Amino acid sequence: MTQGKALVLFSGGQDSTTCLAWALDRFADVETVGFDYGQRHIAEMSARPRVLAALRERFPAWRDRLGTDHVLPLEVLRAIGGSALTDNVKIEMGEGGLPTTFVPGRNVMFLTAAAALGWRRDRRDLVGGMCETDYSGYPDCRDDTVRAVERALSLALDSRLTIHTPLMRIDKAATWALAESLGGKALVDLIAEETVTCYQGDRSHRHDWGYGCGTCPACDLRAKGYAKYLAA
Repeated sequence: MTQGKALVLFSGGQDSTTCLAWALDRFADVETVGFDYGQRHIAEMSARPRVLAALRERFPAWRDRLGTDHVLPLEVLRAIGGSALTDNVKIEMGEGGLPTTFVPGRNVMFLTAAAALGWRRDRRDLVGGMCETDYSGYPDCRDDTVRAVERALSLALDSRLTIHTPLMRIDKAATWALAESLGGKALVDLIAEETVTCYQGDRSHRHDWGYGCGTCPACDLRAKGYAKYLAA
């Protein structure tokens, strides 16, 4: 375990929950931050306190390391609009080669806000679930983007900042496997039962991999990854 303080970008989804477990396994003091950016549904935001409570209850070794949770408003993203995640827009491939679920600037804003909060909270290690292996083509999930933001924020804050991205080079099956390696079946079960990845925020349909509509790209990715994980 690293003796240090980390701030995890925590949405309440599968990836960020796995990243939170990764941070709790490595840092002595971990806080979390979520972002209210005018999402079409509140399923993920509602999942956050459930997941945090479950982690404290079921994983005693992590309980004392898991500190304050923060929620920051970033409604400028809703004001800009045009995304299927903020507006009533069909989920499909857009004209520019990016899916309509792309929210321009989202991860850059998330990281900037988290870095500012981390500076105030004396935390120079940020942890995010960005991934360029299993993703929808979002340019702000690429490692090049994250490293550029890391350097810019380090300069802007005049303080060395490190952005950890444990999922960057792995697929969704390996994300399930990483969760198992960190917290065993208990963590896999927690992720399946409590986290939300579905673009529709569906909590009415339960599958072996968790809740979701089962048809959106996020559900499809999660389901295929779970099947591959079980087959390994």
